[in-house]
Amino acid sequence: MFAGVSRTMRFFAKPDRLRGMISFFGGIVLVLIRWPIIGMMCQLYGLIYLFGQFFPIVAQSLENIPVVGEILRMPSIENFFANFGKSSQADRRAPV
Repeated sequence: MFAGVSRTMRFFAKPDRLRGMISFFGGIVLVLIRWPIIGMMCQLYGLIYLFGQFFPIVAQSLENIPVVGEILRMPSIENFFANFGKSSQADRRAPV
């Protein structure tokens, strides 16, 4: 699945994603100046901030896989993914 250059630029050009981009690329800089643990934590935060809305969609797709689906249907994990990545929008669709 390819989004294309214009959709990718639109995804990253939104002002509400600025915090995620700064923390991700700031984490890369921290790794390069030999602060690897803090840099990787910043990168992880940036990735979760940028792509957190995708996790419930991916979890819903993985529920059809035999072993993984049984794990994802556990009530605690199901509640986690139901609340993870919630935004002000009521509909659940890919943020591209």
